[in-house]
Amino acid sequence: MSDLVTAADLDVRLEEHRRELTGYCYRMLGSAFEAEDAVQDTLVRAWRSIDKFEGRSSLRSWLYRIATNVCLDMLTAGNKRARPMDLTTATPVANAQLNSRPEVTWLEPVPDGRVLPTIEDPAEAALARESVRLAFVAALQHLPPKQRAVLILREVLAWKAAEVAELLDTTVASVNSALQRARSTLAESEPKETDAADPLDDEQQKLLDRYVAAFEGYDMTALTALLHEDATLSMPPYDLWLRGHDDIVGWMLGVGSVCRNSRLLPTVANGTPAFAHYHPDPAGGFTPWALMVIETTGGKISGITSFLDTSRWFPLFNLPARLDGEGDPAPAL
Repeated sequence: MSDLVTAADLDVRLEEHRRELTGYCYRMLGSAFEAEDAVQDTLVRAWRSIDKFEGRSSLRSWLYRIATNVCLDMLTAGNKRARPMDLTTATPVANAQLNSRPEVTWLEPVPDGRVLPTIEDPAEAALARESVRLAFVAALQHLPPKQRAVLILREVLAWKAAEVAELLDTTVASVNSALQRARSTLAESEPKETDAADPLDDEQQKLLDRYVAAFEGYDMTALTALLHEDATLSMPPYDLWLRGHDDIVGWMLGVGSVCRNSRLLPTVANGTPAFAHYHPDPAGGFTPWALMVIETTGGKISGITSFLDTSRWFPLFNLPARLDGEGDPAPAL
């Protein structure tokens, strides 16, 4: 064991970096579960090789080097996570079909508390939230793995070019070149901006309150008034996605009408508001239906992504397994 890091405090010191490392690996991999696996692998590797840590860099930098190598190894298969709109064109509701794709296809949601460290500076906190938005993380997946790492380290985490070069065992010129190419690629598919939402201002909270009232009441007139004109609706693991008032409302009054009389419980995901969507249970109460991630632009709702694999998402977000007949969390049996 290194004199610089003793056995007594090593576990504690490694755990101090878990959340920020998880955020880094999530941006790299696009999967909450793969990110947690990558971080666990990173910490195990760090523990096993602590004698090789010579203190020439900080423990944090050394952990990022290990985490980067873990992520690059995981990405060698060439798979990248995506949203439905990255794979298909918008479908008119009249032609809508539900085609499911495997779990490894999809960009996954993540709880803010697992990837966003506590940051006092409002501007830095806003940047951190912006960097885990679904649209931004999806855009990162278009980059080759090393360019992805360079852009995250330089633009999101504000590392110096020399620090990134040392981490990647390359030159400053190579880092700057990779960053330029990454910026160029992102510019071709630049994710649209969404309203900052932490904390929610009064108008944003009113918008979300109106959305809950419209959805739970299944009032399509009220819902339409809240939607941006080119709002999108998607439902992973299905590759179908819809754009615009008419198709979204048409879906909700057709196949989506099974969602009548649902209940929404507020939460947060990927730096934006989200809701746990519960469906009426014929036996009474409400059961999990979807994790609904909401994006807003210009004071209106611009994106609704309903992640339907609730057996994975609700435990990850510590959401109740069911609601009682009044819409409150039901006591555990």
